[in-house]
Amino acid sequence: MTVPLLYRLAAAAGTLTALGAGTLVYANRVELNRFTLRRAEVRVPGLKSPLRVLHISDLHYVPGQQKKSQWVRSLAQLQPDLVVNTGDNLSHAQAVPEVLETLEPLLQFPGCFVPGSNDYYAPRFKNPLKYFKGPSTLHPEAQTLPTEELFGAFGRAGWANLTNAHSAAEIAGLRIEFSGTDDPHLDLDEFSGWPSTDHPSTEQDEGETTPAPDLRLGVTHAPVRRTLETFADAGADLVFAGHTHGGQVCLPGERALVTNCDLPTQHAKGLHTIRRADGGVTTVHVSAGLGTSAKAPIRLFCPPEATLLTVLPQ
Repeated sequence: MTVPLLYRLAAAAGTLTALGAGTLVYANRVELNRFTLRRAEVRVPGLKSPLRVLHISDLHYVPGQQKKSQWVRSLAQLQPDLVVNTGDNLSHAQAVPEVLETLEPLLQFPGCFVPGSNDYYAPRFKNPLKYFKGPSTLHPEAQTLPTEELFGAFGRAGWANLTNAHSAAEIAGLRIEFSGTDDPHLDLDEFSGWPSTDHPSTEQDEGETTPAPDLRLGVTHAPVRRTLETFADAGADLVFAGHTHGGQVCLPGERALVTNCDLPTQHAKGLHTIRRADGGVTTVHVSAGLGTSAKAPIRLFCPPEATLLTVLPQ
């Protein structure tokens, strides 16, 4: 091998190293803080009036993340009718006070929430290549997080805890039924039905009938297909999920390489639909989320996001 060729190979290796280092710096310093508001619309047959839903997920908060906190607080200016939080709020055991400060303006609106694994357990470092082999698993020595402190504050603020539970509310002139699950990624999910299916008969003591819901919303953390299909089979109009981080490290064009669950990569974020046996359609919205695990603080071609989803009559 000639000396000039050795020089050229060494220069190429140096260039690749510099590009790799530059990409990591960009992914950590720039993309990680390029907070983005997505706007989308969904149409539901028979809906009487529009509903504006702010979907937030995967905050993965670490104390001191002031840029993230300020941006999330600013979302209150959108004046949503409903806030849906699909979990993984924490990435540090001391983060609860700042998470509550961050979400305080949004807690003024009607809302609901479900847990993700990082509301229960602190993250640990994982070899990123293992995500190509399949979903991550819980480390047996994972540190527990102050879940009850966080969720207790959410509940006191009026947000509905949908952990394997259901509830109903009238919001923006619509009767809405909610059903949620614990995290499917930990195999803790259990569909509990809908408020109107608790009692097969709709007759009340006064002889009146319970009005049918205008909208049924399913809420879960990980968009595992069995859970999404359960909601769809039960007649959900719309299902909210997070967990995937949109792929987190993507190819140009925000093309995901992994989802950390059994959802296809083309559905790593945004909207897709499930055709139901009754001929109807259930729409699923997967959020790419607002953060990352504290052990993997990078995003590439996949900025952190929240979504303002407008549900419209069809």
